[in-house]
Amino acid sequence: MAEERIPETPATPETPEPEPATPETPETAEEPIKQRKNGLYAAVSDELTENMKTGWADTALHGLAPIPQAAETAARRAALSARFPGERLVVPAGNLKTRSNDTEYPFRASTEYTYLTGDQTQDGVLVLEPTAEGHRATIHLLPRSNRENGEFWLDGQGELWVGRRHSLDEARQLLGLPASDVRELPKALAEATGPVRAVRGHDAGVEAALADKVTAERDEELRVYLSEARAVKDDFEIGELQKAVDSTVRGFEDVVRVLDKAEATSERYIEGTFFLRARVEGNDIGYGSICAAGPHATTLHWVRNDGDVRSGDLLLLDAGVETHTLYTADVTRTLPVNGRYSELQRKIYDAVYDAQEAGIAAVRPGAKYRDFHDAAQRVLAERLVAWGLLEGPVERVLELGLQRRWTLHGTGHMLGLDVHDCAAARREAYVDGTLEPGMCLTVEPGLYFQTDDLTVPEEYRGIGVRIEDDILVTADGNRNLSAALPRRADEVEAWMAALKQA
Repeated sequence: MAEERIPETPATPETPEPEPATPETPETAEEPIKQRKNGLYAAVSDELTENMKTGWADTALHGLAPIPQAAETAARRAALSARFPGERLVVPAGNLKTRSNDTEYPFRASTEYTYLTGDQTQDGVLVLEPTAEGHRATIHLLPRSNRENGEFWLDGQGELWVGRRHSLDEARQLLGLPASDVRELPKALAEATGPVRAVRGHDAGVEAALADKVTAERDEELRVYLSEARAVKDDFEIGELQKAVDSTVRGFEDVVRVLDKAEATSERYIEGTFFLRARVEGNDIGYGSICAAGPHATTLHWVRNDGDVRSGDLLLLDAGVETHTLYTADVTRTLPVNGRYSELQRKIYDAVYDAQEAGIAAVRPGAKYRDFHDAAQRVLAERLVAWGLLEGPVERVLELGLQRRWTLHGTGHMLGLDVHDCAAARREAYVDGTLEPGMCLTVEPGLYFQTDDLTVPEEYRGIGVRIEDDILVTADGNRNLSAALPRRADEVEAWMAALKQA
């Protein structure tokens, strides 16, 4: 996914207005009990209230195995503890966000919380309490819905409405962490003493409880540390990224098989086709799919996906499956809708392919992070000069950045739990840093000739090409995690032909 979003000084999110951190509790005996439904409240009879308290089987789960990444999340918490000794550290998962009226967006836990716990529960909060030995980590969650007071069926977030939650003991077994009731946490945080740091921007209730105890500067240091800690992936993370890529490859194959149907409808058929693969094999898409046909391919983040798909045009498909553990792929191919590149399309495609080849070759341990970008940009600048679109020499073009009229974006970014992972990292640790084994990044050069660009020949206008792969830095070079998806023009044509015949 084309992006160059590494701020020199990461901005601190504004603190949102405080909101309740937990579900509303039904009225008590002072007033008639009411049921919340579709945002409204209706009186409930005493007889029904009593009836709903009884007759339910015990559904407790016992002997649960720890989640697969439990050892890795414990190691990450230990590293965090060592970095901030003697300080209370608060990392929330976040709350539901309203989409419209009383409907919410699907919940996605904050990256920092997921990285440290493996949990994805809304309203959850990880707290590391300082001790003489380091820290005691506790995860604070909503327990099972209360059946005695009717919360499980009277409240809009009760279990009969939205599904069963794990009990605190079940969470402890799964996550390898002591678990406590999150509804008691705001009071405990408000009364806490000593230095505190929190990850901001996810839970207004937590931030309100800590308002007089934290500073933006100290909290930003915590966010930056957690961003930089994710740069080098452990074996579990690499395995999840490969799963995400493998599913993404199958999603691209799905799209090629239905291009004729997309031609009869729109780019949305492509979007929906890939989304089906993402939901069947993973949690979701990792970001809004870019299904850009024809001139839409020149818009870097075209996510409206409502345009025509025409034979003879190119389709720029930039999409990634997010696994159930929230690691995402990010892959782009630019495909001829009819299965064959025209002469001009191939010329432009080959230039981008050669630039990507140069960029991938520059990814190795000890190389500067910027090296792969510089290598790819040089190839594109050389082609633009050779085509007569820029006046050389190439060194002058690169020094002045003239090629950027048509290349526009950086050549890649870190990849992981976020599609643009590690974005809060310091410049010296990221774009001005050095590659290490275990880092995973995209290499994605592109050329984009806008429909209204009068500086290029008319036949170039409306053509956009990007090729993107997910590259793992290894001890002796790199590994292309998405190598199963053809890249060279003739290989792409043969692959598409075979899929359409199957």
